[in-house]
Amino acid sequence: MRVVIAEDLALLRDGLERLLRDSGLDVVAAVADAPSLLTAVARERPEIAVIDIRLPPEFRDEGLRAALELRRTAPQTAILMVSQYVEPTYAAELLAEGRGGVGYLLKDRIMDVGDFVDAVERVARGGTALDPDVVAQLVSKREHDGPLSELTPREREVLALMAEGRSNAGIAHALVLTVGAVEKHIASIFGKLGLQQSDSDHRRVLAVLAYLKDQ
Repeated sequence: MRVVIAEDLALLRDGLERLLRDSGLDVVAAVADAPSLLTAVARERPEIAVIDIRLPPEFRDEGLRAALELRRTAPQTAILMVSQYVEPTYAAELLAEGRGGVGYLLKDRIMDVGDFVDAVERVARGGTALDPDVVAQLVSKREHDGPLSELTPREREVLALMAEGRSNAGIAHALVLTVGAVEKHIASIFGKLGLQQSDSDHRRVLAVLAYLKDQ
């Protein structure tokens, strides 16, 4: 799996490069700014780009803007954004077009190497990986409004884990439930939110997040 990294801090950039290579991934470029990122992706055509949201020169949303440009010009490249802060608005903007192959993690999650590499691989395969803190903010903003208020506490727990990109088996393990029980909760969630069920994990997650964002 070919990876491009965009991170302005040299120490973190080198650490990410070493971590991913030690995990068997092929880091084909590691750059420090958005223009270099766009050039590297056009040249290397990687399966995934790991991008800091705040890049030079102003350290605001240059990384996000570059990621959105890549979604248009290099749709074959999945995007995993990393940030030091919880910025749910940026996450919602990245998810707005409703495609998979996208993720948003806090930099603290990188410390758990296994989970981070799993997120990189899942996003590269077309899935999603959303930081639990971002999901919590998206859900909490809506849990008292409209159909979302009809969800039971357990259904809200399942919804949050769905949004993180977990499979039914992963949700069952996290909540100590059977897979059958999780499937029933998910069916109930989709019914209450008026969303069409789908066999594709990332499509169902994006549908739920789109609902939470737009209501």
